[in-house]
Amino acid sequence: MDNTGSLRCPVCGIQIDLENLQSRVETACDSFGGKKYCFCSENCRRHFLEDPRIAYFSMEIGISSSMPTYSGGLGVLAGDIVKSSADLRLQMVAITLASRKGYFRQKLSPQGDQTEFPDEWDPSKTLTIMPKKVTVNIEGRTVKVQAWLYEYQSITGGMVPILFLDTDMEENAPEDRRITDSLYGGDKRYRLKQEIVLGIAGTRMLKNLPFKIRKYHMNEGHSSLLTLELLRENNMDTEKVQNLCVFTTHSPVEAAFDQFTYELIKQVLDDEYLLSDMQQYAGNENLNMAFLALNLSKYVNGVSLAHVDYSRKLFPGRYIRAVTNGVHSYTWTNLYFRLLFDKYIPGWTNEPILLAKASEIPNREVWDAHVKAKTDLLTFVEKAKGVALDPQVLTIGFARRATGYKRATLIFSDLHRLTDINRKAKFQMIFAGKAHPNDTGGKDLIRQIHDYAAKLKDQIDIVYLENYNMDIAAKLTSGVDVWLNTPLPPMEASGTSGMKAAHNGVVNFSVLDGWWMEGCIEGVTGWAIGPHPRELLIESERREVELQDLYSKLEYLISPTFYTQKDQWITLMKNSIAKIAYYFQTQWVMRRYITEAYLI
Repeated sequence: MDNTGSLRCPVCGIQIDLENLQSRVETACDSFGGKKYCFCSENCRRHFLEDPRIAYFSMEIGISSSMPTYSGGLGVLAGDIVKSSADLRLQMVAITLASRKGYFRQKLSPQGDQTEFPDEWDPSKTLTIMPKKVTVNIEGRTVKVQAWLYEYQSITGGMVPILFLDTDMEENAPEDRRITDSLYGGDKRYRLKQEIVLGIAGTRMLKNLPFKIRKYHMNEGHSSLLTLELLRENNMDTEKVQNLCVFTTHSPVEAAFDQFTYELIKQVLDDEYLLSDMQQYAGNENLNMAFLALNLSKYVNGVSLAHVDYSRKLFPGRYIRAVTNGVHSYTWTNLYFRLLFDKYIPGWTNEPILLAKASEIPNREVWDAHVKAKTDLLTFVEKAKGVALDPQVLTIGFARRATGYKRATLIFSDLHRLTDINRKAKFQMIFAGKAHPNDTGGKDLIRQIHDYAAKLKDQIDIVYLENYNMDIAAKLTSGVDVWLNTPLPPMEASGTSGMKAAHNGVVNFSVLDGWWMEGCIEGVTGWAIGPHPRELLIESERREVELQDLYSKLEYLISPTFYTQKDQWITLMKNSIAKIAYYFQTQWVMRRYITEAYLI
């Protein structure tokens, strides 16, 4: 069923006449969750069962806040890719972990001290258990793995099944039942066990499904052990495996790649695969998951033009393409802007590229939609934090993972300058973001922001929302006036929050790194902070230029335009939609993958 209650063919999207349903071709795929599918024709039924599919592997996939199987950008991107694949009716199946305890639920004290609690969910309440199970060898024990089926249904009629792998079964030892509990939890050994389940058990689980796999797409290196399984299945034919695999790398520095000592590999994987084979493809000293994926994939891509420049330095001699990330337009467009786009840009839901026509929307209606989104956000803030922010005041949003390179406190570097700017034209700030439980530096940043908020409470209203998730992200990226981003280049491989903001006419103000290198047209789609990366400056000079640029543009460009040049501000908003949102969306990403990676 689609969102209107109509039944659509999952292959071509044609609406099926419910009154004549019995005349339609139906099939029950008992080996695929026992789900019954209806098709408009025998031809579509045959395509559904016989067409090779893309297997999309990701450690985390974020579909909704009610399923906390994501930690941040990587998982939300994976969810958006699944959604756009369904929009395009691409034959895909996605594989991830059940993560029964989620990433974590964040609780903040009044001083900003973060405490983590399990963010538990029960797959049995919303998903369908798959009938067949597979086994993997972990620490000499046979571990059974089951899968829960979730079907993401697009309004176009397309459907992508997602398999959530799970080891919480009575047949398994107590420690093995916990393997798929906590996303990114535990130590190296725990992480390796999870990646065995994702890559190896995930590949074996696909063999139980009633269709063939055309390509195996690894979203980051967490699933790259699947290449070892494919090598064994294909008589160690390297070229054949390379032609089967696609690898998307998201990390801009080698230190971020998952690595495991071969001693640990032997303890956990035993003799499942030959050491010599692993060393040949994954490195001599440690098993580097990124190297394993890179060496056994014909198609490799980074996630922005800037990211690819750094990736080519990490992997000299490799052909790495740039497919800049995007977001799922319908998911991240606020209700008020959806209605506005429906009115003036018919068909934008299925073809987000049509958002290029947003410049034709009347200014007043754009502003009215924004005011409603901002009101909703400020109402949420008051309910959550007991702070009544002023809807007339310029509101700046900053929300992302709390870690050092994101530099969430950069704007507080000169409090005298900051308060002086605020005296001339008031602004208020809303922060959000979780720090990894082991990231003490990230936790310190959250405390520091709370300290600044307390110090400036009589001058600048500053709020930190706890337990940042997809729902809060949607409110923030649609309800603030300016989206601030201050990463330390080149650490931001891409970033997607600013793309979400642009879909709602929110203006970006960001350091030139990641996707903003491509999206920024100075003074047209927003503003850059600091010098271009190609400018030859020593780091201390670059940091100083960044800081002065941040304050100067806030004082002399952003605030005056917002308060005294409303039509010019709304033009910036419409440019954000027409020149950013139309392009930085996952339908375009998937069209690139289909033509460049999947069909060759």
